[in-house]
Amino acid sequence: MRPVVIGAAMVVLTGGAGYGAYALVEGAGRDGGDSASQAETVKSGPLTADEVTAAAETFLTAWQSGQVAEAAAATDDPVAAKAALASYVKDARVRDLALTPGAPARDSVTFALKGTVSYEQTTKPLTYDSTLTVVRRAGDGEPRVDWRPSVLHPELREGDKLVTGEAGTPPVKALDRDGGELTTEKYPSLGSVLDGLREKYGEKAGGEAGVELRVVRGGASKKAELADTTLLELSEGTPGTVKTTLSPFLQALAEAEVAKRKRASVVVVRPSTGEILAAANSSRGFNVAFQGSLAPGSTMKVVTSSMLIEKGLASIDKKHPCPKYFSYGGWKFQNLDKFQIKDGTFRASFAASCNTAFISQAPKLEDDDLTQHAQDYFGLGRNDWKVGVSTFDGAVPVQSKAPMAASLIGQGGVRMNPLNMASVSATVKAGVFHQPYLVSPEVDGRQLATAPRTLSADTLAQLRELMSYTATAGTATEAMAGVDGERGAKTGSAEVDGQKKPNGWFTAYRGDLAAAAVVQSAGHGGSTAGPVVATLLKAGG
Repeated sequence: MRPVVIGAAMVVLTGGAGYGAYALVEGAGRDGGDSASQAETVKSGPLTADEVTAAAETFLTAWQSGQVAEAAAATDDPVAAKAALASYVKDARVRDLALTPGAPARDSVTFALKGTVSYEQTTKPLTYDSTLTVVRRAGDGEPRVDWRPSVLHPELREGDKLVTGEAGTPPVKALDRDGGELTTEKYPSLGSVLDGLREKYGEKAGGEAGVELRVVRGGASKKAELADTTLLELSEGTPGTVKTTLSPFLQALAEAEVAKRKRASVVVVRPSTGEILAAANSSRGFNVAFQGSLAPGSTMKVVTSSMLIEKGLASIDKKHPCPKYFSYGGWKFQNLDKFQIKDGTFRASFAASCNTAFISQAPKLEDDDLTQHAQDYFGLGRNDWKVGVSTFDGAVPVQSKAPMAASLIGQGGVRMNPLNMASVSATVKAGVFHQPYLVSPEVDGRQLATAPRTLSADTLAQLRELMSYTATAGTATEAMAGVDGERGAKTGSAEVDGQKKPNGWFTAYRGDLAAAAVVQSAGHGGSTAGPVVATLLKAGG
C-alpha cells in the first residue's frame, strides 16, 4: 500500500488518501527521513523582480485596506509590524490611505503615500514617499518585507512613534542676529536646529501649542538626542520668539557651500565671544555639524601640539623626528605616502602633517594626558556645553598603548564634529576657551561651560605660528590662498573602516572668525573641506 499512497500524493492531494499521503511525507521531513525534500522547499538565491513586486504589493494592498494583521504577516517581523501599523491608525490618526508602488530597484520598492490626518474636527491631507526592502524570510526563504520603522515614514528610527495631537511644546519663531526669521525655506539645513530650539524654548518663549502630526523620539533616537520632529501642522499654534546668534549672510553662504558637496558640514564661530554665526549640513535630518561623532584626523594635532609644547616635548624650531614609520603598542604607524622629514623641525612636521612626529612622543606620555589636556584647556569631552540646542561636546577617552598613540593624531577613540573643531581654532585665536552658543545665556539664565586652565603665552605664540605657517607653506596653503590678514589653519584626513576614501577635515581662523568643516568619504581635507572654510573666512572678514 505504501507505494500506492505516495504515488497518489504525488499526483493530486484530494480526499482522505491525498491527505494521508501529505501527512506521511511531512512527518518524514520533520523526523529527518526526507531532509533532501525538505531542503528543496527552502527558497534561496537573489530575489527576482517578480518576487519583489509581489511581496511589496501584498504588503501595500493589505496596509491600504486596513488589514493590519495581513499586512504585518507580509513582513519578516509580524509582531513589531502589527504594533507599528496599528499605532499608525490609532496614534498618528491617518485614514483613507492610497499607496502607489513604483518599479522595483533590485530588492527595494519606493511607494507614494496619500492619506488624511484627522484630529477632532480638523483634517489635513498627508503625502510623502517611503521605501521598503524585500528579503528572504529565515527558515523557508519566502519573500517578505524587511520590517523597519522607516517603512511607515522615512523619519522614523527604532523606538520612534508617529503621534497626532496637541503639540507637546508651542512653536517658536526663531530669529537671526539681525531680527530676520529663520525658516527651512531660506535655510534648508536648519530643520533640526529649529526643532531643537522649539523643544528647548517653546514653553519659555510665551507661545501656545497647536495640533500637529509629529515624530515622538524614543529608543535609539533618544540616545542620539534627536529632537521630536513636526511632519504636518493641522492647526497653527501661537509662536513665541527666540533670537539666535546666526548671521543671515554667513548662514546663507554656508548653506550654498555645503549644497555643492555630498555629506558636508560646517560651523562658523566668533572666537572673542563663542557666538555661533553659521551651521550647515548638506544632508537633512541628523545635524552632523553639532551632533556628529567622527574621528577628526590630523586637525586634532592642534590640541596635541599644544600639549607637547606645554610639556616641553616639542618646540616650533627645534629638531623633531619624522620617520617613515614608528611602532608603538604593537601597531606600526606611517605617514601619508610613507614620506619622512630628515633633520626637520617641529614646525616642518606640523605643516606637513607628519603622523610619526606625534606618535613618537607616545612613550613619554601618560594614558590620560591628552584627555586631561583637551578638557582643561579646550573644554572638550566634559559634556557640559549649553549651546541652546543638543550638541555632542567631543570625546577624548583615556586609552593605552596603540589606541592612545592613535588618539594623538585624531584617530583611536577621539571623536569630534565641526562645532568642536571650530571651537579649537577659536580657542587658539582668542587665547582662552569660550563655549560656543546659539542662543544668548541671557535669554534663560543658563551658565555657559568654562575651561579650568588657559595655555601659556609661549605655547599660544608657538601654536599660532604653527597654524599660520601651515596656512602659507603647509598642507593648507592651496585652500587658504587669498585669505589674508591674521590667519591659521590645519588640515586633516580621518580613515574610516569600510570607506575607500577618508573623511576630509579642515579647521582655521581669520581675524575674529573661526570655522571647521568635514566632508565625509571625500579624501584629503585640504582639497575637500578646506575650500568650504576658506570661502566663509574670506567672506566674513
